Amino acid sequence: MSRSFSFAPFVLATALLASAPTWADQALATAKACMACHTVDRKVIGPAFKDVAARYAGNKDAANVLAQKILKGGSGAWGPVPMPANTQVSDAEAKKLATWVLGLK
Repeated sequence: MSRSFSFAPFVLATALLASAPTWADQALATAKACMACHTVDRKVIGPAFKDVAARYAGNKDAANVLAQKILKGGSGAWGPVPMPANTQVSDAEAKKLATWVLGLK
């Protein structure tokens, strides 16, 4: 067996771990219909999740603020289209989604 093959599992595992924040809760965002209006890296109806992360960078209360916006909706922060309340999302899921969004770079 050549040496390059012994490193293949390590390289694959490293690549998967490095990309983990991108997909860690994208499944939850998809299941809760967030992806109908948002994407990770470009504006659709709502802002890109990466733009949200950039706007709230350095705000120590950002996860709580975003979790509340996810649950209750909002308007005016990103333009004229309001974000509806997400009644199908629990408090714990909203916090998990907010934390995921804030971790995107």
